[in-house]
Amino acid sequence: MSGIDRDVTEASAPLDVLLTQASFGAVRRLLPVRSALPLVSALAQRPGRVASRLESLAAELGRILVGTSEIAPSTRDRRFGDTAWMGNPLLRRVVQSYLASGAAAEGLVQDLPLAWQHAERLKFATGNLVEALSPSNNPLISPVAWKAAIDTGGVSVISGLRHLLGDMASTPRIPSMVDRAAYQVGEDLALTPGAVVLRTAMFELIQFTPQTEAVREVPLLIIPPTINKYYVLDLAPGRSLIEYLVQQGQQVFVISWRNPDARHSKWGIDAYAQGIYQAFDTVDEISGAGSAHVVAACSGGLLAVITAAHRAAVHGIDRLASLSLLVTMIDQAQAGVAGAMIDRDTAGLAVARSRRKGYLDGRQLAEVFAWLRPGDLIWNYWVNNYLQGRKPPPFDILYWNADTTRMAARLHRDFVEVAIDNKLARPNALTVLGTEIDLKNVTVDSYVVAGSADHICPWVNCYRSSQLLGGKVRFVLSTNGHIAALVNPPRNPKSSYQVGDDNTLDPEGWRSAAELEQGSWWPDYARWLADRSRETKPAPEQLGSALHRPLDRAPGLYVLDR
Repeated sequence: MSGIDRDVTEASAPLDVLLTQASFGAVRRLLPVRSALPLVSALAQRPGRVASRLESLAAELGRILVGTSEIAPSTRDRRFGDTAWMGNPLLRRVVQSYLASGAAAEGLVQDLPLAWQHAERLKFATGNLVEALSPSNNPLISPVAWKAAIDTGGVSVISGLRHLLGDMASTPRIPSMVDRAAYQVGEDLALTPGAVVLRTAMFELIQFTPQTEAVREVPLLIIPPTINKYYVLDLAPGRSLIEYLVQQGQQVFVISWRNPDARHSKWGIDAYAQGIYQAFDTVDEISGAGSAHVVAACSGGLLAVITAAHRAAVHGIDRLASLSLLVTMIDQAQAGVAGAMIDRDTAGLAVARSRRKGYLDGRQLAEVFAWLRPGDLIWNYWVNNYLQGRKPPPFDILYWNADTTRMAARLHRDFVEVAIDNKLARPNALTVLGTEIDLKNVTVDSYVVAGSADHICPWVNCYRSSQLLGGKVRFVLSTNGHIAALVNPPRNPKSSYQVGDDNTLDPEGWRSAAELEQGSWWPDYARWLADRSRETKPAPEQLGSALHRPLDRAPGLYVLDR
């Protein structure tokens, strides 16, 4: 594994880590109490190394004091982009002292003879602490804060305090990343025309209106994450994968999950698998095709592959035309800091907490996601919102990210148990609806997409996940992060991706052999689907069928529930 890819993996988090840490909040994550004694012991074992680090730091601080230090922030470090940081002699010394002290602290943790788990926990905690103590976050010395206060006649200070109090009043208690008033679902987002053709207690099924005279015979069912809402795949026009596929002549349906509350605490993997069966059968009845493609994202991908494996074991796989997985990590093998943050006791406590409440609050999970990248997702907005008194800029992806949902307690428990034992990576380790499943029985063609900069589902794990499937796999590695890998419209000139059909190689071997393509992977996926969707037929004049008549216009009702 290359250095870059190792960094990406270690900044990422398996599902069990995310779902467990979400139950405890930031303090538990940033204060690794269980590693305190090993830290003290390690310091005692390496007194010479500790002394050497302190001596070096003291020498550097001396050079900083007299003005001869050459330490400077990277030109890519946006925190100190204002010229006053290095132009003002006092501020320059503050920045240099911070950089020297932070490097010494992180280097010391790196030097200590700690077990892997304790080392990773402490590196994570130290990195977060160093980020938090950045002078750029301090309103008393930040030049951007002072300039904003002067330019606005003090209004920025009042606005910043108002933003701070508003954000801290309720979970997730992190700076707002987007102005919630900037968008309205159904008016600015989720605009692809369609109708709800089935509503159950668990989900709505939406069929989208064809936008071509002819459509392909085999329809596509989209299974979105259970943690957020489906419209990440149907953002603003021109940025919607659903809209794009409809415009390519694909018949498209999507599940819109209900936002569960305590009444739905017993919905687990079995219940969601039954829901997917019901949605699939409805798509088949409406289209009359006899088969359907399935594409699923993130946690929806886990449910999709579990249901597909159950179908293969019980009913046969012939009605499944293909299976596509977007940023889905089936192989939950622990890696880096993520794996170090979890143990069975912690997982058990997390599951017990959500069981008492009846659900896991999605706002807590949003906080976990943010602390995985504190520089970009916490302190960047701290400066913008509080120190400068500004509203965060409008951004549809971050609006969707903030529009969280809850997770039923039993599904939370099931996901943690599946992930902590990596059950999907082992044949017959997981029982679904009374039947043991093996992913090698999913022998249909698959299209698997990962993001090279994904901080949630590292691409190496997604690639290894593709090797668990039994059919031919086309693997795509987009040069984007977790969500940007999905929201990747063709008009984006900065996008590129690697693609290959041989997933028998190791990850680095695949990456060396894969072709590099400029642009979005969406057109490649549309062609791949078309090749497996038989002939075209006249587009239906009406949505639904005699058995499933339209109930409401898209985006339906469940997506609006908070």
